Amino acid sequence: MTFSVYVPLLVTLVLAVLAPRAARRPAPRAAAWALACTALVTAVGWLGALALLAFTGVAQIPEVAEEGHWSVAALRTEDPVSLSVAAVSAVALAAGLASLGVAAVRQVRHVVWARRECARMPGDTELAVVDDEVPHAFALPGAPGRIVVSRGMLRCLGDLEREALLAHERAHLRGRHHLFQTVWRLTAAASPPLRPLA
Repeated sequence: MTFSVYVPLLVTLVLAVLAPRAARRPAPRAAAWALACTALVTAVGWLGALALLAFTGVAQIPEVAEEGHWSVAALRTEDPVSLSVAAVSAVALAAGLASLGVAAVRQVRHVVWARRECARMPGDTELAVVDDEVPHAFALPGAPGRIVVSRGMLRCLGDLEREALLAHERAHLRGRHHLFQTVWRLTAAASPPLRPLA
């Protein structure tokens, strides 16, 4: 097999090292888009390269070759991937896909739980105040999105600080930042070297 099949794996490793620093240079919006798109393309390339390497090993099994109507000898001559590389790739691919599935289910459950909790709160205004002394605030995406703030947080802040907090959370909703977080979490689950991006 040519060196090109390993390029996505190398690009992923280089990206994991360089991207977090490089993302601090452009404006936040541009950096978020660049990192999300790069992570998505890189994760697909990572999984594709692992699948190709794993398939090349599986394709050398005589029973599989007979079913696929190709020659094991010709495949080994044209596409020399050692069985150990193919086996490691197959294990890494299976682990990546399983991790991606678990991360996707967690992400969906978290959003469903948050929306259910928010629906229980009285009122349907943009702001939902939680009776909790621990200071916290977050934006809950949806149609419409809501801003959830604890009483403890509101007590900690002055009027101008509250306005800044609400503007900050509105910016999260308007910019759909939850989608970027979802992309980063899922790509990091599928391709562990991308975890620094998440």
